[in-house]
Amino acid sequence: MLETPFSERALSRGLLDVLIRAGLVATLVIFCFEIFRPFFDLVIWSLILAVTIYPLQVMLRGRLGVNEGKTATLIILIAVAIIMVPAYLLGTAVVDSVQRAIDIVKSGSFNIPPPAESVAAWPVVGQRLYDFWQQAANDLTGLVMKVAPQLKGVSLTLLGTLAGVGTGLLVFVFALVIAGIIMAYGEEGTRSAEQISSRIFGPDRGPRITVLCTATIRAVAQGVVGIAFIQMLLIGVGFILKGVPAAGLLALAVLLLGIMQLPATLITVPVIVFVFATEGTSGGTIIFAIYVFVAGLADNVLKPLMLGRGVDVPMPVILIGALGGMISGGIIGLFIGPVMLAVGYKLFWLWVEDQPQVGVAPVEQTEP
Repeated sequence: MLETPFSERALSRGLLDVLIRAGLVATLVIFCFEIFRPFFDLVIWSLILAVTIYPLQVMLRGRLGVNEGKTATLIILIAVAIIMVPAYLLGTAVVDSVQRAIDIVKSGSFNIPPPAESVAAWPVVGQRLYDFWQQAANDLTGLVMKVAPQLKGVSLTLLGTLAGVGTGLLVFVFALVIAGIIMAYGEEGTRSAEQISSRIFGPDRGPRITVLCTATIRAVAQGVVGIAFIQMLLIGVGFILKGVPAAGLLALAVLLLGIMQLPATLITVPVIVFVFATEGTSGGTIIFAIYVFVAGLADNVLKPLMLGRGVDVPMPVILIGALGGMISGGIIGLFIGPVMLAVGYKLFWLWVEDQPQVGVAPVEQTEP
């Protein structure tokens, strides 16, 4: 009769100890996350880049015969140069173009030629574009004063976008440097990832989940960069054949936009308008406009074909994860989304397939 209250007190004390420990652990986790949160995007980018580039390091390490630290340093230096040189050239070209435009406006020698009569016959927007163009040719100052409020809002949005692109580029470069440090300890990092995964998912499933996460990150990264490169080639060839000014820099801008998951139409549509404005409407310009516009939308077709290659998960799972992750979490979500969805998909089917074996007890037979 006396043991029941003692057992209840011991049980309640044990439960209270567990709750206190859980609360302390939760508090510690929250504090650690708050401290780590300013660097969250940078560290995630670094891990994504390290996982993506590491196969290249393994290949170069075997051919060069040097250790992982030197190989990682060489790769990161080359990668930073590949990113910064086109970005510098593009930025210089933009600044020079803006400066020339300002000088032309200040000199008063800037004149817009009147539109051709055929512009008014364009479907849907022909007459409006003709009237707007005609007003700009006759009274540019009045037109600028008329649309000044709209231009102010567009200019602020454009400046904010450019500032965001510059900040993202700096974060990407810093992430590359940290990725090089991670790759210098590639084998230790692989073992640590397998230990953590085995601790969470079990010793038999942990290594498979680690391989799945690694393959998913590499598939998405290679798909994004590969699609951006193919799109740059398609659009760049069209620009060069048409003789568009600064075609090479515009093609590099298409590559950067593709990597940042921004639409290539930000480049192709203004170029199409420029070609129509300078060369008029002809069979060549119409074919050029159709080709460049379709090439700017090619990523919508290439993504379902290239994303998810080499991953032991159905392609629609990777595609839905990439699109949903990008919508909810931006560019980083483009990688985190398919990884989480692929892991969840794999764990779900492992749980489905791990059903208890229901057997029938053998019937004892009596000897005659």
